[in-house]
Amino acid sequence: MRRRQFIGLVGGGAAWPLVAQAQRSGKLPTIGFAGQSTASVESQRLAAFLKRLRELGWIEGRTFAIEYAWAEGSSEQFTKIAADFVRQNVDVIVTSGTANTVAAKQATSVIPIVFAVAGDPVGNNLVASLARPGGNVTGLSTVATDLAGKRVELLREAVPGFRRLALIATSVIHFRCWK
Repeated sequence: MRRRQFIGLVGGGAAWPLVAQAQRSGKLPTIGFAGQSTASVESQRLAAFLKRLRELGWIEGRTFAIEYAWAEGSSEQFTKIAADFVRQNVDVIVTSGTANTVAAKQATSVIPIVFAVAGDPVGNNLVASLARPGGNVTGLSTVATDLAGKRVELLREAVPGFRRLALIATSVIHFRCWK
């Protein structure tokens, strides 16, 4: 499976049906879905993922299969799950979270891995660069670490003479500065 075809599958492109037809040999294309916590906690994320696949014509059990595994926040579980997916020879591994994605990358350099979100993919050695990721790993990142320096630089321009900065990291960045 080529990178663009893989991204099309997970990202919602139309390339997945072509990939699956080429791979049909009695076995349904299989997604290894590695959840960070529990099925109940991740139910909305999973429902959205399955809904988008259905919109693209992919029906679980008919046109593809999913192997679900829930790490319940345990690093040891991440490692076991990734190893199990490699043994099962899934066609793609879908993860979210940095630790989960790192464990999957350590388990395989062949099976494509798509992460829903991970922190600093370059710094965590998930990809070679954001412009040219290379390898078998791709996904979305918060890139907050890459932008932190630029944000401080912009703040210095906006508030000349500030000396101290308090930063609270949430889904929205809050700044407080003092002169």
